[in-house]
Amino acid sequence: MIKRRNIDLNADVGEGTPWDELLFASGISSANIACGAHAGGVAEMDNACRLAARHDVAVGAHPGHRDRDGFGRRVIPITPADVPQLVRPQIHALASIAKSHALPMRHVKAHGALYHQIGASPDLAASFVAAVAAEAPGVLIYGLPGSALEEACKGHLTFVAEGFADRGYDSSGLLIPRTIPGALLSNTDVVAAQALQLVASGRIDTLCIHGDGEHAHRLMLMAASALRDAGYEIKPPGSSSP
Repeated sequence: MIKRRNIDLNADVGEGTPWDELLFASGISSANIACGAHAGGVAEMDNACRLAARHDVAVGAHPGHRDRDGFGRRVIPITPADVPQLVRPQIHALASIAKSHALPMRHVKAHGALYHQIGASPDLAASFVAAVAAEAPGVLIYGLPGSALEEACKGHLTFVAEGFADRGYDSSGLLIPRTIPGALLSNTDVVAAQALQLVASGRIDTLCIHGDGEHAHRLMLMAASALRDAGYEIKPPGSSSP
């Protein structure tokens, strides 16, 4: 009998796009909900939590830079002392709305430029982990495997290693910057193949497809189908197989 392995499929939602409902129905098991800084707001958070409850999807906070014009993807200088003031109010806002829907907040995943900044800087990573632990003790933290964030989580919070099915990787295993050709993958077959390759590597526990792309739900449907056909159970981190 083949032993089945769980894998989490996550998508960024609550960012003001019109296809959140399609994403929730596409097979995701975790939702990273924008907290009103880079995108979204109270109405979007509330709608995302409502959809999560309907589709039995785990919810998490997706805090980013206060940069709506740049969608949180522009690098904004930040110090370790700035991190708690940036992320704690966002996490608190999402946790409060999730609670109103009787949903626990399961994880936190930084957005955009902040995600990469805390992944590269030990000091920023340590400040981020401390801020998350103070605001939401016991939640999971999603991030790149081998990053400063993974190291900072040790002894504090559980780290969940993340891969990206819709992003190109270079030969060293790093994400290709969005400004370079090949950074964004949109072909369903290519995305499904990369999803299988990343999961089979054994290095990741959650797989992301970005929710702001118009065809994100189609990519997620294809990736989810390919993973199920390969014998994987799609469940949030920490779930056990039947």
